[in-house]
Amino acid sequence: MSELASESVSTVREIFEYALIRVVPRIERGESLNVGLIVYSKSFRFLRTRIELNEPRLKALDPGADITAVRAALRAFERACTEGPLAEQPPGERFRWLTSPRSAIVQPGPVHAGLTADPAADLTRLFNALVAP
Repeated sequence: MSELASESVSTVREIFEYALIRVVPRIERGESLNVGLIVYSKSFRFLRTRIELNEPRLKALDPGADITAVRAALRAFERACTEGPLAEQPPGERFRWLTSPRSAIVQPGPVHAGLTADPAADLTRLFNALVAP
């Protein structure tokens, strides 16, 4: 098979970036719980989050954690990805804003990169590997 024919059969892989979303119930302790993931791919025009709070794990980390406040902060993070004034910005700018370091109960982890042919599938794969219990 020629190189050109081989290329047309293969799946195109493009760069994507992702970051964990963590809950840090007590900043002074520095302990965190991975609760979600944000994935961005410029080539695929893809920006999505997946967040699931495991309350028993959070309570094990901090028995006094305010679950209602944590859920509200996570909803605000999710909405910022798709709604409000930030949603008017290009996906790359939204991703950079959402992944910028902050001292709050919901924090992004460091940004990592990879190659993908299907960012939605990678969102699921990474979520299952890095977040799901």
